[in-house]
Amino acid sequence: MEKRRVVITGMGVISSLGLNLNDFWSNIKSGKNGITLVERFNVENLPTKVAAVIKDFEPSDFMDGKEARRLDKYAQFAVAAAFEAYGASGLEKIEFDKTRMGVHVSSGIGGLETIEQQHNVFSEKGGKRMSPFTVTMMIANMGAGKIAIDLGAKGPAECVVTACASSTYAVGNAFRLIQWGDADVVVAGGSEAPITEFAMSAFAANRSISFEPDPNRACLPFDTHRSGFVMGEGGAILILEELEHALSRGAEIIAEIAGYGATCDAYHFTAPDPEGDGAYRCMENAIKDAGITPADIQYINAHGTGTQLNDKTETMAIRRLFGDAEKNISVSATKSMTGHSLGAIGALEAIITAQSVREGFVPPTINTTEIDPECNLSGIVLGNGINRDLEYALSNSFGFGGHNASLVIRKYR
Repeated sequence: MEKRRVVITGMGVISSLGLNLNDFWSNIKSGKNGITLVERFNVENLPTKVAAVIKDFEPSDFMDGKEARRLDKYAQFAVAAAFEAYGASGLEKIEFDKTRMGVHVSSGIGGLETIEQQHNVFSEKGGKRMSPFTVTMMIANMGAGKIAIDLGAKGPAECVVTACASSTYAVGNAFRLIQWGDADVVVAGGSEAPITEFAMSAFAANRSISFEPDPNRACLPFDTHRSGFVMGEGGAILILEELEHALSRGAEIIAEIAGYGATCDAYHFTAPDPEGDGAYRCMENAIKDAGITPADIQYINAHGTGTQLNDKTETMAIRRLFGDAEKNISVSATKSMTGHSLGAIGALEAIITAQSVREGFVPPTINTTEIDPECNLSGIVLGNGINRDLEYALSNSFGFGGHNASLVIRKYR
């Protein structure tokens, strides 16, 4: 069976850099830092004190207040981003078969804030005082479930959980669902709300998070002085649509998903394969799936977390796969601006990559100034973004458990 082409017709963002796509993209292009000191709770006794915090999100601006109170913050982010993406796609203005519409929206952790709050209620007041909505607020699939309910999507709906690669898997699986003919439209992406005292303490204990208190020095992808990733939060949603379905209704097409690859290191809970083999095969599979060669890739939105091992092994994988062609590839690590929103970050970076291809602009890696010799990729864009006509770009996501996912995004012509 001939594979069907899959395009992006709408995108929505809730982020520390903006509560809509336009504001978010404008701040990405200008190299604004979305990482700040945490003021949501007292961090005096925490070793980590910064995060990419969303400070001005009001759920009632995006949804009914009563419904919002029955959703954990992660699900509120998901629904808000989905509403923007769906509205931008124009699908709400037409009649189409909703049994052919799916929802693939992931979260790495789910309702963490609810779990913490309700456990405190349980400990202090007993189980009878817990909210009857505790279960539905804390489970990780409820973002996807609520979006499906609100939009009337009756096709396949799921929440794949693969740590920091979760929403890239969601977009990739949605791509496959349409490509193979099982859906015509899929709402795809992820959301996360992990900025809590408990979660920041847990990642501090894990020692994967940066302890640097200066927001402008905390996240330094590929830098000699990098010290870990910085937590972020938010939601990112893409509307994927079969090409002919989009063309038949005159939709504006943002970009095309051309290929998807997913692998597992099968090596360690948290550390990547020391040779970068899983990342290498993941990128290779995505490129092969797109029917192109490594030399066709012009831009990579790197996973680029700012941790010692990830940046080193991702560099190794890129240099191994692209060989001499690596010198022609622009690379940026946009977590330097957005922070790392765990299960939501892959979709957020897919949106950045799609916008980059759409506009011919490569965003910067901010704050990084001294490239580690072991991370010396030729085309790392530092300081300010650059204009570059892009045909093919690659977005990488690698997560705890050895989960790897890559998307090839192509300019639509």
